[in-house]
This record gives sequence, C-alpha cells and structure tokens, in this order.
Amino acid sequence: MTADPVSVGVLALHDSKESKAILNAVEALGHEPEWIREENTVVRFDRDGVRFQPDVDVIANRVLLSNTDQPTEDLGVAQTLSALRPTLNPPEATARAAHKVATAAALASADLPVPESVLALSGDQLNRLREGFGPEAVYKTAIGTHGGGAWKVGEGETLTAKVGNRRAFLQSLIGRTGQDPTDLRVYVVGDRIVGAMYRHAAEGDWRTNVARGGRVEDATDDLDEDVREMARSAAAVVGLDYAGVDLVEGDDGWYVLEVNPTAGFKGLYAATGRSPAPYIARLAIERGGGEVDGARVRELSATLDDSRPSCTPTPEPTSFEDAVVIGFTERVVVSGTSGTQTVIGKADSGAARTSIDLTLAADIGAGPIHTVSRVRSGSSRESKARPVVDLVVGIGGNQHTVEANIEDRGHMNYPVLLGRDVLEHYRLDVSRRVEASDDASPEE
Repeated sequence: MTADPVSVGVLALHDSKESKAILNAVEALGHEPEWIREENTVVRFDRDGVRFQPDVDVIANRVLLSNTDQPTEDLGVAQTLSALRPTLNPPEATARAAHKVATAAALASADLPVPESVLALSGDQLNRLREGFGPEAVYKTAIGTHGGGAWKVGEGETLTAKVGNRRAFLQSLIGRTGQDPTDLRVYVVGDRIVGAMYRHAAEGDWRTNVARGGRVEDATDDLDEDVREMARSAAAVVGLDYAGVDLVEGDDGWYVLEVNPTAGFKGLYAATGRSPAPYIARLAIERGGGEVDGARVRELSATLDDSRPSCTPTPEPTSFEDAVVIGFTERVVVSGTSGTQTVIGKADSGAARTSIDLTLAADIGAGPIHTVSRVRSGSSRESKARPVVDLVVGIGGNQHTVEANIEDRGHMNYPVLLGRDVLEHYRLDVSRRVEASDDASPEE
C-alpha cells in the first residue's frame, strides 16, 4: 500500500448526479478525481505503445447502456479503457446487467431465485406461452430503465416478441398477498451492504421506481442475513463491484428481480441518510493501491454531495451541425406491446409530453395506462385529464421510450404529436415537412 494520491477516473459520458457525487467523494478522501468525458478523453496507439488521457490509475465505470441509442458504441469505449486500466464494474458485467434476461440467466445458473420468466424470439411462441402466467403477468423489454418498457398485461392481450427494436419477455408478477406493490433495493459495494430501502409504488401505479413517484422507507436494519447474502451473491454472480440489487418478496420467499450497475443514489439517501458515493470512491482508491480512512468514509456518507466537481472538463462549444435535424412534420415509427406502425407526426415544442391518437394507441397496444396527466390545451383555462402510457417512438433509426398522453386526435391531421420529451434529442427545422406521400410538395 502507498500513501501517494490515487488518480480515479469516473467514466460517465452523461451528466448524472451519481457520477458527480463519486468524483467529489474521491477528492474529499484526499485523492485525485478525473471525469472521463468526450471533452478530455484520447486513446492513442502507436510504435511507443498505448497512451491514454486523462492518465488515471483506476476507473469507475458508469456508462449507461440501458439509456442510450448506441449502447454498443459506449460499451466499446468502456472495453477499450478497461483493457488499459483496472476498472470497477467491468464492461462485460455492465452489459450483462443491462440486459434483464441475461442477468436472470446468470442468477438462475448460480441457483439464485428469480421470477419465472420466458424469452421467446417469435410473437407466436410468446403468445402461446402467455397462458402459463396466470391472469396478470409482467411484460418487459429486455433493456430498459426507470420502469420504462414494463407493462402489466392481462389474459387475451396479443404481445409481440419485440417492442420497437428491443426484445421483450414475460415474467411472473410477484408480491405478497394483500400487500401493495413493494420491493427492496439493497446497495452493495464490494462485499459491503451500504444500505437498503423498501420502495412502495405510487398510487395508481404498480411499479415502485423512485423516478415514477415511488415512496421509499429505510430497510437497512430489517434485512436478515439470508437477504443480505442473496444481494451480495447477486452482484458477484453478475460480476459487478457495486450495484443496486432489487429483490421482491412473494408468499414463498424472496426473488432477485434486477441487478443495476448504475443505480441512483437519491432514493437510498432519502430513505437511509447514507450515500454510496464515498464507499464506491474508497473501493476504487484501494483498487488503485491507495489508502482510505474508514471513519472519513462514514462521515462523508452522511452527505450526498452531487455538486459540480472541481475536475469537470471545460466543455467544447456546442455544434448544431452535429445534431440530427427533423422537420415540423416527420415520419415516425410508434411501437406498443402488440404492434408497430409508421405514421406522420407533428412537432410541438410547446408540449412537454408526446401525444398519440386513441385509435392508433389501441392498434399497437400502447398501454396499459399507468397514470393520468392534466393538460391545458390552447386558450382553454380548464385542464383535461389524459391517460398516460409508455410509448416507443422511432425517428431515423433512433428510439425513445417516453410517457405519452392518449387523446382523441381523429379530427386532427396527424395521429402523433411530438413533445419536448422527444424533440430535445434533435434540432427542429420548421420549414421542412414530410407528408404521407413521398412526392408531396412541402406546405408553406
């Protein structure tokens, strides 16, 4: 062991609060943080060998593979860097964890209990197997985050083997009889349980995600040793150094639902008053050969410092030429649980949320409804209630899972209205229009 400072790089190509908290914790522990981003990262291969900037001793991998349109590109970056430096949450483990079926396969092979599930590569097979899951089942995309791409489906609903370009699978709906939807998240760092929380679904929803309004409650002191060991084993089997392990209790015991390599800190901190960031920083520093004061780690964990880190690279000027341009009207592909259709949608930068016509939503199986929004339209002073469903929207090969309003747009020209939840990914050219006919002339 050496008392020299260790340089810890956090690989995060996004702007998450968790990445900032880890970087701040590294600095507070007396070591050197580096934020590995587009602005400052260069890997060079030549006759003199391999050079990597920023030159760090160890990397904490926080690439979000489940929340990007190009997961293999970001995975390739992580794999490149992990070949050069010791990396916490190795890329191959992160890829396994991002795919829920691959995670379940690894867990089941290690004799850890997982809910009964089935992945079928054809819709016919999937629908034939549906009857074995009872009156209600969970239908999920294999890659998804924050509860997006997850539906509760009843008997008789026609399902597709893919939603958009993501494969989907069926899973048993697990819970205690008479108990509201609740699960347990246990945050594991190394072989340590940092904290745990119960997550209770928001009223009218069955998903417990904090991002969807789930209520949290401290569960750290409630965990018996069997549950603790199940969480530690799940992270180890998937190959993760740190993870949020989600478990659910059925009438016959506990099951592992998911193992999340980039689990959020906010909910756990709200429930327990404890941040995982200093523990992840400590593990990285020690992996790099450094020393850490355990008392200081515990002290820092009482605060969630996700302010802008001092090591933030200077951003490059934004180039609008790099942004994908879409028109005022655009050809879009919308996907639900039972089908996909290509339609013409209209952009509306004044709308926060995308909307889809009622009939079209029914045709593609956009649902079930998981909440209701209040929307004020035009000059009306009164808001209207509109059901909200998960919808996969594809434009030019990119896909976005959004929470879309359902409304009767039968009297309107366009069955889909693209809100800011989709438009934020593009540059809008209002002079450009696409009509139903390929040879249609642009409107004034």
